[in-house]
Amino acid sequence: MEQRTWLITGVSSGLGKAMAGQLLARGDRVIGTVRYRGKVADLLKQYPWTFKAECLDLTKVQDIHSLVDHAFLEGEVDVVVSNAGYGLFGAAEEVSDSEIDHIIATNLVGSMQFIRTAIPHMRRQRSGRIIQISSYGGIVAYPGSSVYHATKFGIEGFCEAVAREIAPFGIGMTIVEPGGARTQFRYGNAKVARDIPAYDGTPAHAFLSMLNPANGLAPGDPERMAKLIIASVDQNPAPLRLMLGARALKRSIASLKKRLAEYEKQADTAALADFPETQGASDAQ
Repeated sequence: MEQRTWLITGVSSGLGKAMAGQLLARGDRVIGTVRYRGKVADLLKQYPWTFKAECLDLTKVQDIHSLVDHAFLEGEVDVVVSNAGYGLFGAAEEVSDSEIDHIIATNLVGSMQFIRTAIPHMRRQRSGRIIQISSYGGIVAYPGSSVYHATKFGIEGFCEAVAREIAPFGIGMTIVEPGGARTQFRYGNAKVARDIPAYDGTPAHAFLSMLNPANGLAPGDPERMAKLIIASVDQNPAPLRLMLGARALKRSIASLKKRLAEYEKQADTAALADFPETQGASDAQ
């Protein structure tokens, strides 16, 4: 198998670390971003020649530009994986202004800037694969996660449009939509907004049960998920979406069917918004 070079954000834990470990074990080269290098000391020791850890805070846009540009200056990068991000839980009213600003800067703006900085390099290469780690929370929305969903719905729209922009240059785009997994994303790194007692016992606080391992662990295996993400790079054309987890797939299909049924009921009323002479005409958008 031909050795590839991967640029991956957030390799200190979870899916990012699982991917980095598997890729390095098979002989690929990985440039991984972390907040603190100490969290990947094991990989640095085991793979000193093929693993490079770079510190990056995704809220610092200029640092993103510098890191990505430098990575491509060192040689061709085959796969770019936008993985870093975190969850924020709480009713919309409970989340603070600063918490909203930070998660949007990290999950949405940081991911967008990471991808768009890589595009000109890949365009000149006339090849490459971009992978955005989203969530089935980019399709299905639950109370108590509204701001997190805003970032994932947003990044999915961005990536779907960008996929069509970059296809003429031989660059593929895949949006990965994992279900719940046994990672620090849920059990350790999740951020919880300030509590407003009025929401106790309502759907907005149902997430508290999910975050407690005593109530049962998530079904997703991060190592198996990582293996499937890596394997998707060999698919040509690139799959636009990759769903990971049977429960996530079932809930996503149910949500999409419900949404489609709601739209189909509005066929007659939707047409009333158009000028009469344009009704029935095709529209590119």
